[in-house]
Amino acid sequence: MPRATIHARPFGTTPTGEEVALWRLTSPSGAYAEILTYGGILHALGVPDATGRTENVVLSLPSLDQYAEKSPYVGALIGRYANRIAHGRFTLDGTPHDVPANDRGHALHGGPAGFDARVWEAHPHTAGDTVELRLRLHSPHGDMGFPGALDVTATYSLDADGTLALDCTATTDRPTVLSLSNHAYFNLAADGEDVLDHTLQVDGDAYLPVDATGIPLGPIAPVTGTPFDLTTPRALRTGVLAADDVQIRDARGYDHCWVLGSRESAAPRRAARLSTPDGARTMEVWTTAPGLQVYTANQLDGTLTDPSGRPLGRHGAVCLETQHLPDAPNRPAYPSPVLRPGTTGHRRTEFRFPRPASPTPTAD
Repeated sequence: MPRATIHARPFGTTPTGEEVALWRLTSPSGAYAEILTYGGILHALGVPDATGRTENVVLSLPSLDQYAEKSPYVGALIGRYANRIAHGRFTLDGTPHDVPANDRGHALHGGPAGFDARVWEAHPHTAGDTVELRLRLHSPHGDMGFPGALDVTATYSLDADGTLALDCTATTDRPTVLSLSNHAYFNLAADGEDVLDHTLQVDGDAYLPVDATGIPLGPIAPVTGTPFDLTTPRALRTGVLAADDVQIRDARGYDHCWVLGSRESAAPRRAARLSTPDGARTMEVWTTAPGLQVYTANQLDGTLTDPSGRPLGRHGAVCLETQHLPDAPNRPAYPSPVLRPGTTGHRRTEFRFPRPASPTPTAD
């Protein structure tokens, strides 16, 4: 009978001489996940389809050099702050802080040397049919301009049903802001084509309109009557190709945050459901986070290739990033991203893959 396993192999060395490992987690269901200690990157996620065929459903790069030098956050753990902080500036408890700008004058995903560019300490663990990899990182006070010495544990776990969960916990020695996420690019068809015919449902009835540089314009807006109304399943192309909408036109697709709740929830709630056109694979995203950034790989241009040599092109995947709302450190009306000493920040996100019914055989 199949059992849960976990093992590691070398994946290269950083320019500073740090060794990087690739850990492979395998579930009794046949699902598997490959995770790098560099950036906590989800390098591969193998999921069975309706016929039982297992294929990798996330975009990957062929080498450590590619991840370190050219990657647009492919598969990476994001911190200290996922998404953008306007002009790289925020004030906390009356003290101003500056994070280096790395995206059109703003701080994106923690600045130019965020958690996606660090080597994490790995600790494997197996409990029955669930296998997990605990990744740990210490971020000192002042790291990329953020206050507080931060200790983070990011735990990937794969259970007997093939659900991949990511639990992130963090503590700090002084007040700070925090939003941890994962930046996997999903293509459930695993065919190298675009995802415009995938259907997506987002369980949120409001979103954040943004300016041309990705910073929220202000108030949370209802999705009704806009290309952002994904309250029922909708082919991605119907929104991504809505060129008459200025939000879509400026971003060249979706690159927007849906509002899921007024705060971090105690237990995961469903945030999204993504399916291939034929329904052979479906993924549900469950999370405790108050926001979900949907990004349709608008900037991929075929320059990067996957390990088989296939170019990674525009709209070749979709990211479903669970997070705090963008620029929340500067927006008191948004759910608070502040973490204080004596408390433990915790976020859980689950990627569930309900097994569809097998295709009905056709008569000869």
